[in-house]
Amino acid sequence: MKNLKKRFIMFSFVVLVLFTLTGCGGDGKITINVYNWGEYMDETLVDEFEEKYGINVNYEVYDTNEAMYQKIKPGGVNYDVAFPSDYMISKMIREDMLYEIDFNNVPNYKYIDDKFKYLEYDPNNQYSVPYMWGTVGILYNKTMVKEPVDSWNILWDEKYEKQIFMKDSQRETIGVALQKLGYSLNTRNLDELEEAKEELIKQKPLVLAYVVDELKDKMISGEAALAVTWAGDAAVIIESNPDLAYVVPREGSNFFVDGMVIPKTSKHKKEAEMFINFICEPEIAFKNTVHIGYSTPHMEAKKMLPEEVANNPVAYPGDDILEKCQVYKDLGDMVKVYDRIWTEVKAAK
Repeated sequence: MKNLKKRFIMFSFVVLVLFTLTGCGGDGKITINVYNWGEYMDETLVDEFEEKYGINVNYEVYDTNEAMYQKIKPGGVNYDVAFPSDYMISKMIREDMLYEIDFNNVPNYKYIDDKFKYLEYDPNNQYSVPYMWGTVGILYNKTMVKEPVDSWNILWDEKYEKQIFMKDSQRETIGVALQKLGYSLNTRNLDELEEAKEELIKQKPLVLAYVVDELKDKMISGEAALAVTWAGDAAVIIESNPDLAYVVPREGSNFFVDGMVIPKTSKHKKEAEMFINFICEPEIAFKNTVHIGYSTPHMEAKKMLPEEVANNPVAYPGDDILEKCQVYKDLGDMVKVYDRIWTEVKAAK
């Protein structure tokens, strides 16, 4: 009897392992693992996809590109769809971490605006489908900040001590200091990077906190006067608190595109492509855009937006704004220097 019981336990264990390795749930359905930024999708769409296709979705979130990369790179978790930003897509392509997408399985790709195709991070449109885009800028409370907000310099103004939120993200925060100094977001010049580090260390006593997703509630409730944030978040926050406004500083900023990709950890590439295609269905893309507030590259979804949203300069800035913005590039081995600088900034007293 004991041997029979042991065999049953062993059999159950083997079955469980097989389900895990093949991405099957206890109901026998295929399960895909989707890894996205926090608060970056209308999660009711996940339920709609499951119901429509009979595929389970395990939906997880991260807060920075670097956190996503560090989770996927070791290959220990079989993620099927991820949502990295442009420079991280480039890095993952260079490191052979992504599958080429079979666009025969993503016919809704035709709805993506051509100006978001053949960009430098994926020059042949092989590995990614544009998801959302935007800028980085300053969100500020008009009742607390009386002077014009048009420069990154205001984030170093001592009268706003402990009233400033910075991004807990090295590219964004180092980038702010670099552009304040008039340097490129993608500089490889060690002297410029050291100068940016010293600027951030000088600023640190003024910073209330380095934050990511939690910034939304904090700015809505008036916890700080100024914050560095993404335009999509700013648009949503301003809807909840009209005392807030958003600006891209005159020195320039980051213009980003986030995309959907299929990591080589995927065990269900075809189902991953089905999910990407589903997200690109016009009605789904529209619903998602309205929910999260970011700028869509999907032409049909944008046409469905209310005029006041489609013409909102926060979410859809004019060419005069975009012309002074830069796209982050993959830094290659130089990322180690950025890592060191960010560590030293965070450790500074």
